[in-house]
Formats: sequence, C-alpha cells, structure tokens
Amino acid sequence: MPVTTRTTGKARRTYVMLGVGTALLFASTGPASAGEDPGISDSSTSATKKADTIGAVARISYTSTGKGGAGTGTVTSVDPNWKPPPCWYAPEWKAKEFRDFRNRLYFTARHDPDAPGDALKDMSDENRGYAEDDYNIDKEKDGMWWGAQFSPDATLEEQQECNKPPFWVENGETPDVPNVISPEILAGLAYKQITVPGTKVSLAPGGASKVNLPTWAWLDKGEFKPVSVTAELDAGPLHIEATTTAKPVSLTIKPGTDDAELLPASGTCEINDDGSIGEPYAKGKADRTPPCGVVYERSSGRGTYDLQATATWEITWEGTGGAQGTLPNGEYGNDQPVKVEEIQSVNR
Repeated sequence: MPVTTRTTGKARRTYVMLGVGTALLFASTGPASAGEDPGISDSSTSATKKADTIGAVARISYTSTGKGGAGTGTVTSVDPNWKPPPCWYAPEWKAKEFRDFRNRLYFTARHDPDAPGDALKDMSDENRGYAEDDYNIDKEKDGMWWGAQFSPDATLEEQQECNKPPFWVENGETPDVPNVISPEILAGLAYKQITVPGTKVSLAPGGASKVNLPTWAWLDKGEFKPVSVTAELDAGPLHIEATTTAKPVSLTIKPGTDDAELLPASGTCEINDDGSIGEPYAKGKADRTPPCGVVYERSSGRGTYDLQATATWEITWEGTGGAQGTLPNGEYGNDQPVKVEEIQSVNR
C-alpha cells in the first residue's frame, strides 16, 4: 500500500491509498476519522465533500429500545481484546455514481499542490482500469460497486485492514472477501451504540453509614431491563440487519476502601427474578445480614468513600437469515459518595 509523506511550510501530510482508492490526508497530529480530509486546501475541500456524498448509499442506521435516565452511559466490553469492527466492505455506488465519484476524487487530489505524484499515478491507473469497462454503466441495474467503510474512530492501522480497491458485485451475490458486511459485523457495530441506565444504588439505613454495621444496597425492580440496538443497512436490493441486546445479570460493589467487608464476599450481587438487585432495607431488619451491601470497618473522617456500583450486561445478537450469537459481556457503573461515621454504642 503506497504511503507518501510530504513536509510543507505548514504541516506534514501523509497520503495513504486505502481500499476506496481515496488519497486520504493525515496531518502530523494523528490519523483522521473516516470521511475527514484534514490538510486539504480550502479550494478543494468542497469538491471532496461533494464527492463523498455520492457514495452515501450504504450508511448504517441504528434504532434503540430501552430506558435511559440519570447516569446513562455506554457499556464497555469485559474482554480487553474485543473491539467493534473498524472497517467493512459494503455496496457504495451505482455505476454512474461510481464514475462521477472517481472523477471528482481525482480532480480534488490533482489540484492539491502537495499531492505526491506516485499517489496521483496510482489513482490514475485505477481509474483507467475501471474506465476500460466504462465503470460497468451498461450493467447499471445488475449490481453495484462495493467499497470499504470505516468506523469513525478507526485508527490508520485499523483502516488498512480494508485496503481492497472498489469492486463490482452482482445483485444477490456475496463477495468472497474478508470483512464483507454481515449480520455479525452489524451486531458488533450495534454493541458500540448500546447505552444503559446508571447504577446509583439505594443505601440504608439512611444518612451516614456506621462503622461495623451493615449498609444495605439495592436497586428496585424495573431499574434494569434489557436494552437493544438494531443496526440496519439498505443498499439497492441488499438488506441486512442485526439486533444486539444487553441483558443485566449482576451488580458488583466496590466500597472505595480496603477497610470494608463485602456482602456477599465476592461483592457481586445477582439480579433477582423480578429484575431487582439486593433487598430494600426496612425497619426491623437491623439484625439481619443484607443480601447485597457492605460493612465499613473505619470512619471516612471528614470526607467520604467513593462506593462504585458496576452492572454486568450479557450481550447476545440475532440478525438476518436466522444468524445469531454472543458477544463479550459489557460493564457500566457509577460512583457515589458514602460518609461513614464512628459510633460508641447502638440501641436497637
């Protein structure tokens, strides 16, 4: 893959020929997000944006079901090695649109005074190859040109995973190439869009917690319900979708200090059948051990401890054609301050 760096009086620019055959420009500050062209002169920016919109056929849309609320946030995979797909191949252009896209793209790069000659030559050679078959314009109704698409936060290295130039695919066919769009890829992209409720737990007895006495922690039923996101792609005759669902399974408590005993000892409170976690405190339960909580063994003094409650979400997906599977569990949590006081005696 050709990579050329040019240093100008203003900035260093790196031209990389990616799968779409586009000369993307990357400033010395780091890689650009997909679809961005930092460093292009003002005179050519509008032409580039106009060219980009031509290939907007296969944009992925998302639909969410579920309740947000205070402290809402996105889940993070418990597997540090898993990440959503950084790039994929999908239908991008009808034949005439592809011809116009390539011509405008070349025009933009040609009029950038800092564009390296080898990048322009590679683009010109690709265009010449496409033009030999007149960009398949005579097959306008029979198929589409497919190209690489990128997650907005994909790094330059990740973008290079999809370095195949645009290719023609007949309607109804699935190209035999890695990273081709599929329900599984859509499921991974939907995962990234999932937002879940915050995890601020109820604590009791009310007011400040007391040293060596159980602090009850719970979440009422209805606080946690499954959340789903559907990722959908429509391009010509092609329709693919996948629904990724996050189901709450447990809540893990971290007391914010080593001077504490967790209840249960693992600190993980399982979700109840009715969707609640733990058990609400009520008058008369002072002598009981809470199913979910913490016993602080030292006062927080004039400050507070940051109790952290993190929910674990089981992630599954199903998609077009009966496809289905699982993805790594996700986590999301919130901190809340807890004041702990020392007492000399307690009357029950």
